[in-house]
Amino acid sequence: MKTTLTRVTFAVIPALALLWLALPASAQQPQPKATVAPAPAAPVVQAAPVASQPTAPVQATPPVQTPAAPVVAAPATTVPASDANVPPPEREGGKLLKAAAVEMREFSPWSMFMSADVVVKAVMIGLAFASLVTWTVFIAKIIELTVVQRNLRAALNKIADARSLSEAQFALGSKGSVLFSLLAAAMREARMSAGISSDAGIKERAASSFSEIVRAEARRIRLGMGLLATIGATSPFVGLFGTVWGIMNSFIGISKSQTTNLAVVAPGIAEALLATAIGLVAAIPAVIFYNHFARVTKGYMEQVGRASGAAGRLLSRDLDRTHVSGGSRAAAE
Repeated sequence: MKTTLTRVTFAVIPALALLWLALPASAQQPQPKATVAPAPAAPVVQAAPVASQPTAPVQATPPVQTPAAPVVAAPATTVPASDANVPPPEREGGKLLKAAAVEMREFSPWSMFMSADVVVKAVMIGLAFASLVTWTVFIAKIIELTVVQRNLRAALNKIADARSLSEAQFALGSKGSVLFSLLAAAMREARMSAGISSDAGIKERAASSFSEIVRAEARRIRLGMGLLATIGATSPFVGLFGTVWGIMNSFIGISKSQTTNLAVVAPGIAEALLATAIGLVAAIPAVIFYNHFARVTKGYMEQVGRASGAAGRLLSRDLDRTHVSGGSRAAAE
């Protein structure tokens, strides 16, 4: 009995020892659950077992690939939506075309004048003034020639039925035409030649006076036409001088910039050609107006010649009447 009890005791004691030894190992597992929150080093302690165990879920999680995501998304944000499908050379070509279009819009005559050289500006201003003078002379001469032609034509119609110088002056009345000056010169010569029996001398002196009046009228009616001729003949060459000067400055700019790009020389050439264009604008109307006034003046001087002949005929009639009345008195005596 005692032997059996002893054996049971020795069998129980090792079992209790083993149970006691096993009890601390099982008690250590719930302790980390109670100390995870306050202990700062607890995640480090648990990281070691996780790293030691090759668990597949840890390596297969998507957040591991997140560091490469910003690298892919960064270039997508820098490209605009409108130019995403356009290659860089085409975008640069579009910018160049837009810049060229802006430059073409800026090439107006006023902008070219403001950016021109001082000499070219002076040429342009002079040619613009010459063009203004041309149109001023044109308007003035048109009015003058129209008025004098109408007055002279009316005066010739008034004296068409006159029989003497005094009657013609009375019919004419006004002093605004060249015909009145011709009649006055004829009467003055007849009065100053009173008592002279030579009619040929009187007519010769009257013709000389008529020639002076006609030449004076021709000089007066051609006033301003010489200016038109000068402008028409010299304006193209003045504009050409401005063109040559501008092109010379353009080539100097090419040599200074050390480039043969057309964009460097184009503005200067355009400004220079503008000077030639203004010269032609001044010269072409001047030549046209001069030729027109030359024809109109020729027609007016023909009318003046008719007026001079009418005054000479009236003088000749008065001289013949004087001789007839003198012969009648002599016969009566």
